[in-house]
Amino acid sequence: MSNTSPNQQAAAPASRVQAFFESLVFGQRALALSVLSLLLVFLSWQGLQVRPEASFTKMIPGNHEFINNYMDYRQELADLGNVVRIVVESKQGDIFTPEFQEVLKQVTDEVFYVPGVNRDGMKSLWTPNVRWQEVTEEGFVGGAVIPNGYDGSEAMLARLKANVFKSGQVGVLVGNDFRSAIVLAPLQDVNPETGLPLDYRELSDFLEQNVRDKYSSDQAQIRIVGFAKVIGDLIDGAVQVVLFFVLAVLITFTLLWLYSRCLRSTFAVLACSIFAVFCQLGVLNLLGYGINPYSMLVPFLVFAIGVSHGVQIISAVVHNTVQGADKLNAAKLAFRSLYLAGITALVSDAIGFTTLMVIDIGVIRELAIAASIGVAVIIVTNLVALPIIASYVGVSKGGVAYARAQQDKASLVERLFARFARPRQAKAMLAVALILCGAGAYYAQFMKIGDLDAGAPELRPDSRYNRDNAYLVANYSTSTDVFVVMAKTEAEQCVAYSNLVWMDQLSAHLSNVPGVQKVTSVADVSKFGNFGMNEGSLKWYGLNRNQFITNASVAKAPEGLINSECTMAPVLVFLNDHKAETLDRVVAAMRVFNAERTPDSVEFLLAAGNAGIEAATNDVIEKAQTEMLIWVYGVVIALCLLTFRSPRIVLAVVLPLMLTSLLGQALMTLMGIGVKVATLPVIALGVGIGVDYGIYIFSKVREALAQGKNLVESYTYTLHQTGKAVAFTGVTLGIGVATWVFSPIKFQADMGLLLTFMFLWNMLGALILVPAIAWLLRIDNLAAKPAATVAPEAGAAVAETPSHSESSKVQNVRLESEPA
Repeated sequence: MSNTSPNQQAAAPASRVQAFFESLVFGQRALALSVLSLLLVFLSWQGLQVRPEASFTKMIPGNHEFINNYMDYRQELADLGNVVRIVVESKQGDIFTPEFQEVLKQVTDEVFYVPGVNRDGMKSLWTPNVRWQEVTEEGFVGGAVIPNGYDGSEAMLARLKANVFKSGQVGVLVGNDFRSAIVLAPLQDVNPETGLPLDYRELSDFLEQNVRDKYSSDQAQIRIVGFAKVIGDLIDGAVQVVLFFVLAVLITFTLLWLYSRCLRSTFAVLACSIFAVFCQLGVLNLLGYGINPYSMLVPFLVFAIGVSHGVQIISAVVHNTVQGADKLNAAKLAFRSLYLAGITALVSDAIGFTTLMVIDIGVIRELAIAASIGVAVIIVTNLVALPIIASYVGVSKGGVAYARAQQDKASLVERLFARFARPRQAKAMLAVALILCGAGAYYAQFMKIGDLDAGAPELRPDSRYNRDNAYLVANYSTSTDVFVVMAKTEAEQCVAYSNLVWMDQLSAHLSNVPGVQKVTSVADVSKFGNFGMNEGSLKWYGLNRNQFITNASVAKAPEGLINSECTMAPVLVFLNDHKAETLDRVVAAMRVFNAERTPDSVEFLLAAGNAGIEAATNDVIEKAQTEMLIWVYGVVIALCLLTFRSPRIVLAVVLPLMLTSLLGQALMTLMGIGVKVATLPVIALGVGIGVDYGIYIFSKVREALAQGKNLVESYTYTLHQTGKAVAFTGVTLGIGVATWVFSPIKFQADMGLLLTFMFLWNMLGALILVPAIAWLLRIDNLAAKPAATVAPEAGAAVAETPSHSESSKVQNVRLESEPA
């Protein structure tokens, strides 16, 4: 064996590329560290300025057919999209008391002045646009539901009660049991007072403090539902994520110290990883982005990836220090041996995350941007800054002593996983993998798209919002889940008799779809008008061919059932829930109707309302999930092929990742988790992080194979060099995200469960299946060259024996044929 010392090895880079990068990082390390420190401090300060944000338009697909149709008529459908419903419930008796009406009036006035509320579309018993009408001998009569001169007297309350019955608002704005009433407030995307996007957290806080807390009493209870309230509750819950982040840091600190027994190394890794998080947030702030509830997980991922790569660097520094290198040369050797694998893994992560951009949903695209920026920052903090810091602080005497004591011992990782490179165990593991693949494929086929729970599935079933929503569904005839079909006609033709007939037929068609509560349109108004104009005779309850009579019958049509140009009339479909199966049935029924009936004068466009938007989102996600997987795996395969130049190595790296993705989909089926905006990115993120394990493992396997070792010896060498770090990283990341299962936000708990599974399974796949697949594909044949072909300038000799202690000393061996 060569007696070349580690310090001499560090003085002799294996290639011009290595020499260039080392001189760039270590040539002026004091200056480099100063510049990096200033940059990190500036970006961290910017990161502290980032604020939570949410936008209704960013939650929906940008160019879907349904959304384009909705945007064309958005103003006319204002009260069917982004609305808040405030339910005022009487705890003592019904709503026809002076005390209850006073509370309802005050809540209506309070909500009227909330910034961002579309006041023209606001509805309550106390707003003038909610009216009653009836048929008398003289024809139709009507007026505002609240009588003129209302003073709370018994006579006025009796008139109010009669007006409510005549208004048609029972089950709509008034509970079926007459114990509650609704204040309906449509919202704008922009706050007209500031010109800025509506701040949903601020709006939610206002509603809590100025409505719920202010008007809840022994006589009345306030319930609030709507998109804005969901987002507000998500942001409030996401703020608690900071506590989970702190917990993850504490867990990681403890495990890092137990791993290295060196405080300075532990603090260095944590500091660089935490700086990466703040810098990522700083870059987002400089680019004008905030952080929404769905991208709240990105700081966790950035921290996790930073720790993953930091552990590899520190492990190499400790190993080189034990071999006799000084602080500077130990850091140089660590950088030299890992920079190529590290950059490959991080670039693979970053490009893999950008594949999420194929999904045409704003929040997912922002998540992709945030994750990609975070990975780019890690290249600076953990692959550049950390080795420089290590060259100054080194490893403590305690850390060196602990590593030296462990050097000649086979670690638990080596004892558990080294056997899987042997033929017998490899065959067994491959058989197990095939069984798991079959089981995963079976259950994955039942994976559902969209929400699988009623209410707001982003929140816990027992959350206050979902309890409020359950009350509204149980006590009102029209649910909060509305699917809107837009009947488009020529100008002034939306109430033509022939068009009303088609609307009426569509209503009958959709009323028979399971999950549909009620269907209503201007055709129903015309029927009621004909009924009323003919002294309430039931035989006149229908559509009239005489257009003059039809025009008269819709003269009092409620606002929102026809637009001002009479070019569009919405058909409102009230649903039991917005589960994916319910939406699929409604959309399918509409497709059948449009295919079988093709009227010339009216076109039925899909879709608006919260349920219509949800259907469009589900459609985009269903189409995008396969495309996203193709892109993410395509990027990973391309980069691995570029790095290793061997299709067999690429297969060994990628096949375990594919098995984990398949098992992750099966887990979603078994746990009742649908593929939606919150969960779709998880599989891509899991693949992006999981590929790091395989890349680090194969960088060492190839190094050992180049020394003439067989596969078993090479894998033993790899486990000693990097296997412990891979296992440590997988376990640490898994424990860190496992804390999310306690989050009040259900989708974050779901993501925590899925990411924990994927982190651990990717780690196990790398340690168990990678050597087994390597044996199957005879990867050891790739390094059939004799040891003499190893580049002499690599600065390390080939070990003559495969002993554990000797193999652990071999550093930085490269094949002549290896690309620089």
